[in-house]
Amino acid sequence: MKKLICLILCLLLLTGCGVSVEENTRTVVDHDGVEVRLPEKVERIVVCDILPLPSVLSVFFDSADKIVGMSGTSMGAAENGLLGQLYPEILNAETGFIDGSTVNTEELMKLEPDVVFYNASRKELGEQLRKAGFPAVAISVNKWEYNSIETLNNWIALLGEIFPENDKAQTVKAYSDRIYSMVQERVADIPDGERVRTLFLYQYSETNLQTSGKKFFGQWWADAIGAVNVAEELATDNSVAVNMEQVYAWNPELIFITNFTTAMPEDLYNNTVGVYDWSPIAAVEHQRVYKMPLGMYRSYTPGADTPVTLLWLAKTAYPDRFADIDIIAETKAYYSEVFGVELTDEQAASIFEPAAEAGGGF
Repeated sequence: MKKLICLILCLLLLTGCGVSVEENTRTVVDHDGVEVRLPEKVERIVVCDILPLPSVLSVFFDSADKIVGMSGTSMGAAENGLLGQLYPEILNAETGFIDGSTVNTEELMKLEPDVVFYNASRKELGEQLRKAGFPAVAISVNKWEYNSIETLNNWIALLGEIFPENDKAQTVKAYSDRIYSMVQERVADIPDGERVRTLFLYQYSETNLQTSGKKFFGQWWADAIGAVNVAEELATDNSVAVNMEQVYAWNPELIFITNFTTAMPEDLYNNTVGVYDWSPIAAVEHQRVYKMPLGMYRSYTPGADTPVTLLWLAKTAYPDRFADIDIIAETKAYYSEVFGVELTDEQAASIFEPAAEAGGGF
């Protein structure tokens, strides 16, 4: 009887102090539809193979202190872009727990994460993480058919559920939707025959030439700016290997090079990579080859820079229709209004002048 009374008193005391498993945890539904129970206060975050997410988290918090682990590929972008400058603490994150997409759970355990984010397409990785006892949250890059605006909005919405004190979902969505609508209005009346024929050069080396077909981000970017993706006929999901004969047949008028390759416009102008000859291509002949921006991460994917990337792509494709847009001023306004981050002119300009080194490791 004494033991029973003591137990009841203990339970009453715990309830009165608000100490309970339910009250100190938060349950969210991730992008795979899995319910994940997390600590109410998440202080240690590890990001596995969802490469842009560390950068999104950093501007979401206006700090990278919570990020204790991430991929070496994400680190490469941080070291060569604006992310490492604004949030140098992110350069202290551990990368040794993951090799490519292979996670060493023993090394991950040493980081004591409160949450582990992983790519929703890697269901086997999710199972591995949960089996090892980690609170694993799936983040999707293609659930919204590679729509970068919708993907970013949904990432921020989920982060807002996990970190309600930092919720920026409505602010991000409002800004992104405004930019998207403005671009659509300006390109809507371009006749089909005058839409610029565009190639996204995803990866490029002496032995590797990859682009975006219909089922990858390049298609969405092209559609969003009123351009034509010359590789739209290719139905393979994700990136697609092609050869120069196909590029000659497409003869793009505009080429965007991603930061998933070290290649720069000069490499196409001067044929300095492999034995490829780009000189017959219209985009090369008219000097319309551009390196995509690198701000917080490689902007070809969804990320914190998505709205300004969309605006930059549209202005680059159709300079006359966007002649009034000051991309540096717009970038500074976006970061200030949405994330409370004040960029200098030099920092904003650096987003659109990425270093070749940022494309290493692919």
